[in-house]
Amino acid sequence: MIEYLRDPAEIYRRSFAAIRREADLARVPLPLEPVVVRLIHACGMSDIVADLAFSPDLVERAQRALKAGAPVLCDTRMVADGIQRGRLGAGNQVIALIDAAEVAPRARERRSTRAAAAIELACPLLPGALVAIGNAPTALFRLLELLAEGAAAPAAILAFPVGFVGAAESKAALAASSHGVPYLTLLGRRGGSALAAAAVNALAMPEAGA
Repeated sequence: MIEYLRDPAEIYRRSFAAIRREADLARVPLPLEPVVVRLIHACGMSDIVADLAFSPDLVERAQRALKAGAPVLCDTRMVADGIQRGRLGAGNQVIALIDAAEVAPRARERRSTRAAAAIELACPLLPGALVAIGNAPTALFRLLELLAEGAAAPAAILAFPVGFVGAAESKAALAASSHGVPYLTLLGRRGGSALAAAAVNALAMPEAGA
């Protein structure tokens, strides 16, 4: 037999103890701290704290939207599938339009990506929604363009696109101007669907913002 820890509660206890021991949470506002801890837990990297950028009212605005039943708009199915529906207590819809029939033709017509086309297609759903981007920089770029063009604002943007082309640039653009929308992002190349989903899940938990 291989010796390893099997008790789920003890695994979680030790994990979160290690995170709080290793991560420098001094710069994180108290309401955001549980969200940041969950982000670290999702990726195993306690050093991401230094690269986080956020609005001071992110937690308050995002939680208010979730409690009011706002939809969660995701750039990919991976983000949507990672969101724990049981934590969304207001019957919130979790929507990813990446596979909608209209998306691929729209992307070809605009010579862009399906992720960007999906965000564009979701424009009528944006007002008051929570937007979670965990994969495609083009989705974040297009969202910022739509906001600059006068689209109704979502309640908050959780931006974790990942990769070597456009990821760092799209998140820097968000941090430079979110068009008045509260946001949370991880600057640089790092990110991913697990982080975007973890952010939503954490915001849906009672201790976030406490």
